Amino acid sequence: MSAQQPKNPTFAELGVAAEICQALRERGIHRTFAIQELTLPIALDGNDIIGQARTGMGKTLGFGVPLIDRVFDSADIEELDGTPRALVVAPTRELAVQVAEDLEQAARHTPVRVTTVYGGRPYEEQIAALKAGVDVVVGTPGRLIDLHQQDALQLDRVAILVLDEADEMLDLGFLPAIEKLLQALTHKHQTMLFSATMPGPILALARGFMHKPIHIRAESDSSQHTHATTKQVVLQAHRMDKVAIIVRALQSAGRGRTIIFTRTKRSAAEVANDLASAGFTVGAVHGDLGQAAREQSLAAFRDGTIDLLVATDVAARGIDVDDVTHVINYQTPDDPMTYVHRIGRTGRAGHSGIAITLVGYDEVPKWQLINSELDLGIPAPLELFSTSPELYELLDIPEDATATVGPPRRVFGGFRSTQRLRGPKSVRGKNPASDRITAPRPQRKANNK
Repeated sequence: MSAQQPKNPTFAELGVAAEICQALRERGIHRTFAIQELTLPIALDGNDIIGQARTGMGKTLGFGVPLIDRVFDSADIEELDGTPRALVVAPTRELAVQVAEDLEQAARHTPVRVTTVYGGRPYEEQIAALKAGVDVVVGTPGRLIDLHQQDALQLDRVAILVLDEADEMLDLGFLPAIEKLLQALTHKHQTMLFSATMPGPILALARGFMHKPIHIRAESDSSQHTHATTKQVVLQAHRMDKVAIIVRALQSAGRGRTIIFTRTKRSAAEVANDLASAGFTVGAVHGDLGQAAREQSLAAFRDGTIDLLVATDVAARGIDVDDVTHVINYQTPDDPMTYVHRIGRTGRAGHSGIAITLVGYDEVPKWQLINSELDLGIPAPLELFSTSPELYELLDIPEDATATVGPPRRVFGGFRSTQRLRGPKSVRGKNPASDRITAPRPQRKANNK
């Protein structure tokens, strides 16, 4: 009889305030994940931390819980008076909003007030919120710098600084803005830097502005890059058949919240329109949409109003939902870490998930590079079509799945395109209009090997 694996400690066992533990329990969160177990004791003592963990490992609460705890009740932080005691810097508006929501929920039984500031919103409403009094500010680098230079954001009493997704901020060119913020914090304070990877400029930043930081990794260097609970399906598909494959995959048994990733804003808009034309209720998040529309789609996806979202990589940084069942790569990611970030949106927090990557004929060399770098063992993607019986079996798609699931709809928060659902001529048949109603059904083999 094998010995039972020890459970991760609870937040209370690690010394977190009862008010915060209660708020976490109300969200069904009782025990810590690895990054949280490692981070909390050190962060609660006020030490500088470099936390390294891939997407979906729980790092937001890894820094968020000790942040709220220390701001709420710590002997070495001044009593709350309406000027910020903590500052969290995030690379995108969507991630800033998500982090702020997590902090607000953790702080719901404390007097700690949280506000979010980012570009695309009027300065006046954010300045008014700061004047009304706030204890924790979550924001994007550019807007934080602007508000500080206008003397609307006071940084002289900030006791905790968090840099979240530091590698993404580097990729987006925010390093100069980050350095300006760090230079404004000349007094003693705690700094926590979190990143999935640690490129040279990020390490240099840490060495220059942090005091004896403790480097924490939630997993060893030899561990897998992707969640063990995520089934990875990689298919070689004709670009004109990709949407038709996705339509079938979205009808698979047990599908819940699903994110479809595209490389470009144009592709995101086209795929969302195609899926809406096929009868799906779908939202989109990409740079060509207004900020209000993006926030509406993200909020609807989080609260379950919609269960299907098409997004570009940068826009998707704010999606932090544990029960995403499927991630679909409409286009092959440009590099291995983008692949890791994308499929890390499923198979989280102990849930199982499926990651489907559609590799176009011109994308095979790109996929081979990803496969080699991550040692995935899938050098030759399986070539299938939307009508292949093997596709139905592989993804548990019911036999009666068709090219549409209902009447055409509008994209959530946007407008429905009149563009028809695309598919290769061999699938669409002689009558172009017929692909909107029916498609050839897969013929089951008498003896599947």
